[in-house]
Amino acid sequence: MSNSEIPTGLKELLQGYTVEVLRNRPVDLVEFAVRHFTQILENQRNVKPAKKNAAKVARKGVTFATSSDESAQDGKEEVEKEPVKNTTGKYIRRVSVCAEAYNPDDDEDDDTEPRVVHPKTDEQRHRLQDACKDILLFKTLEQEQFSEVLDAMFEVQVKPQEHIIDQGDDGDNFYVIERGVYDILVAKNGVSMCVGKYDNKGSFGELALMYNTPRAATIVATQEGALWGLDRATFHRLIVKNNAKKRRMYEAFVECVPLLKSLEPSERMKIVDVLGARCFKDGERIITQGDTADCFYIVESGQVRIMIKIKMKADQQDNTEVEVARCSRGQYFGELALVTNKPRAASVYAIGETKCLVIDIQAFERLLGPCKEIMKRNISQYEDQLVALFGSSVDLKQ
Repeated sequence: MSNSEIPTGLKELLQGYTVEVLRNRPVDLVEFAVRHFTQILENQRNVKPAKKNAAKVARKGVTFATSSDESAQDGKEEVEKEPVKNTTGKYIRRVSVCAEAYNPDDDEDDDTEPRVVHPKTDEQRHRLQDACKDILLFKTLEQEQFSEVLDAMFEVQVKPQEHIIDQGDDGDNFYVIERGVYDILVAKNGVSMCVGKYDNKGSFGELALMYNTPRAATIVATQEGALWGLDRATFHRLIVKNNAKKRRMYEAFVECVPLLKSLEPSERMKIVDVLGARCFKDGERIITQGDTADCFYIVESGQVRIMIKIKMKADQQDNTEVEVARCSRGQYFGELALVTNKPRAASVYAIGETKCLVIDIQAFERLLGPCKEIMKRNISQYEDQLVALFGSSVDLKQ
């Protein structure tokens, strides 16, 4: 190994430590590091290498907390079994303790594992495909991988006030919403606050599975609804491994985006994990002025033209579309409507073949909070540009 080569596993080890620091905010970083890495070492020593399957689970950073002297084999079965539905319609959740970040490169033999398949009627399959068609995590999957994901997903009927996940719990499933409204609750200093909601679309639960960290929020159904769940093992095998490839593609690019430089490295990597990619042809409209905002864009290649409809003359009946700006590689657009909670203030068109990275509104709210002040400051800059162009005051916040 050359002196400049990064040792295998170092990046993931430091990433896991960084995530824990951000979550716990320790006063003494050195003391916290000693405890963190000592715990990882103890977890590794407790694994019995003679048991191949148990060792495989340990590589995934999962140990088991049980109330009795159950064997490692019992623990293994607890992870690998499909979710078991009881008479109340709830899925039995496995018990585990998060230890270190999941490393997809450790699972070379995952492809030999049997596929999880939950049989579905044609009607169920149709509903599932419709619910999953706009999920960004699935956008980069090959068709065969996407079919495997659909095969492995299982339907969950929920009742009003039912807790789907609870803050602090270990991640067991990833969920896609078919219907229903779900509150996002975060407890801080003993007080639970509603920080957002999912309204009949979207997905949640991926971050705890990607990073082997506890659930960051509680999700509660406010009415009857339906979800589609994907078990942890299948999520790791298909989604996380695919995202690892995506990380290698976009890691350097995201670091060069000026807006994201204020974020910590671990925060930028979480953004990479939820990125989708969309390609547009020359002249294709990406955003329509007046539409409801559903995502945020970063230009990866090509250019886009930002156009606003205005009345050039007071007596003019129809609005004229005027170019006000262009964005190229590394620049972003579509944030104004998300920051102001207003309809789209402009239309955006591709110039030539253009590729954009896309972050949906839920991920935007969850991951780009630290960048919002920068975006708000930019609103006044945009208004100044419009005043210079058209000689009149324009308020994009209205």
